[in-house]
Amino acid sequence: MSETIAPPHSATSTGTLEVTDRSRLRRSHPRGHFDRATIDAILDAQPLCHVGYSIDGAPYVTPTLQWREGDHVYWHGSSASRALKASKGAQVCLTVSILDGFVLARSGFHHSVNSRSVMLFGEAFKVEDPEEKLLKLTRFVDGLFPGRYGSLRPDHAQDLKATTVLGLRIEEGAAKVRTGGPSDEDEDYALPIWAGEIPVRTVVGEPIPDPRNLEGVEMPDHVRNFRMK
Repeated sequence: MSETIAPPHSATSTGTLEVTDRSRLRRSHPRGHFDRATIDAILDAQPLCHVGYSIDGAPYVTPTLQWREGDHVYWHGSSASRALKASKGAQVCLTVSILDGFVLARSGFHHSVNSRSVMLFGEAFKVEDPEEKLLKLTRFVDGLFPGRYGSLRPDHAQDLKATTVLGLRIEEGAAKVRTGGPSDEDEDYALPIWAGEIPVRTVVGEPIPDPRNLEGVEMPDHVRNFRMK
């Protein structure tokens, strides 16, 4: 595939997810967000996710990379993966988390973290059509590294056969966001104890070339200018 495919994400929805019994927050209600703008922004900022599912009645959680296309999130893996086989047509829970900082309070109980997270529920489906699967994988790669897929060796038929792509419609779930400093009890503010925040940021390092790169092959812009949102 030689052309550059438009990156994923597409438009951010202006809607709001319905609050269900499994998506509502049991505590810290003000931190809950059900609007798609907040949910989509977190999904788009962090490709690493964890997918929870069940095999023979036992719980499993698998880390993988996700990408959003409009009202769906997708993830991929080996066609031989027991996790992906078990997830097809089954109820799954997909989570994305971003750590923004540690919050130190004047008591151990009130220590916390500043973070952004999304938890989605629903039935996973398999992308069956080979052309659609190739398009999804192309958008996945180009979403991280714009224009890269068109510069790569075309996928062999076996490459695609060995890869499974699963999807989940964004229709049940919630985001949870915490910002700001500690929330101590009133009497604790009189204690001579340091309290505050330690910000945490993801830092992208300098690219390390493969020693087997051919001489004269230059680093592309999508590598040199790679950034995390």
